Amino acid sequence: MIRVLLVHDTHLLRAALAALIGREPDLEVSASSWTHSVAESRALLPHVCVVDMDSPEAGGPYGLRELSAWCDTGDGATALLALATAERPGPLRRAYEQRVLGYLSKNASPGRLIEGIRRVAKGERYIDESLGYSFLQASDIPLTNRELTVLSLAAEGASIGEIARSLHLSNGTVRNYMAAITRKTGARNRVDAIRISRVEGWV
Repeated sequence: MIRVLLVHDTHLLRAALAALIGREPDLEVSASSWTHSVAESRALLPHVCVVDMDSPEAGGPYGLRELSAWCDTGDGATALLALATAERPGPLRRAYEQRVLGYLSKNASPGRLIEGIRRVAKGERYIDESLGYSFLQASDIPLTNRELTVLSLAAEGASIGEIARSLHLSNGTVRNYMAAITRKTGARNRVDAIRISRVEGWV
């Protein structure tokens, strides 16, 4: 039996996907929001975590970085399978930098999702072929992983202080990140940097 933890912040979609996965006789599925994903992973010791990379919480303090760290050091082997959108290479880039093993387009069929879970449970890399171009785009993003995280939070409307508290940084450090982001994106200001990043699919 393959234990699966589904991490998604939209309750309705989380429940629907969990029901879909749970129909398979060899898959035992539980579901969690990003905020509780590490705690759930510690309790359940899943073989596979299926994670929604489009959620703003994926880049937050209780997001992929913390979950990936737990999967690397926790009891037993836990593989990560990222659900990604081809038009958003930024989240795909963050997933790759956290050594996610599998990548599946959200436009893939249910059968591909089940196949992906079974493959990464065996320790095999699994990449949806429709995400190939997105990986090329992701490699060209001029921002670091931390800058992408700061930018993602800013794009959700978080203030400098809120970003600082969320990522356990000083306000000055966040301002420095925003200045670097503005410079690297060729933007006029923070608002313009967010606009550019959305057009490019970085956040």
